[in-house]
Amino acid sequence: QVQLVESGGGLVQAGGSLRLSCVASVRTYAMGWGRQAPGRGREFVASISWGQSTLYADSVKDRFTISRDNADNTVYLQMNNLKPEDTAVYYCASRTSRPLAMAFHYWGQGTKVTVSS
Repeated sequence: QVQLVESGGGLVQAGGSLRLSCVASVRTYAMGWGRQAPGRGREFVASISWGQSTLYADSVKDRFTISRDNADNTVYLQMNNLKPEDTAVYYCASRTSRPLAMAFHYWGQGTKVTVSS
């Protein structure tokens, strides 16, 4: 079982930035983020492997950057040029085995991000 604890959500104006953080209870092959907007299903945002390979959803590519600190089992999501459509609950996630993919095995409780226009 992997426990994940997110932090860093909040309210920001369109065009602004936020940084999300997540700490995992154990080391896992990949860590990442998903999000769920009001009235919509959960969608993949980004993932990063132990070896620093990354995957991004097309909707956030060139605006969001995922990174991880393997020593601390921590993953970050730097979100720049935020848009109102980025408003969602953001969930930290982990994947315990290869390959790096847009799917995860464990999820955190979520942190809310609201982008005002």
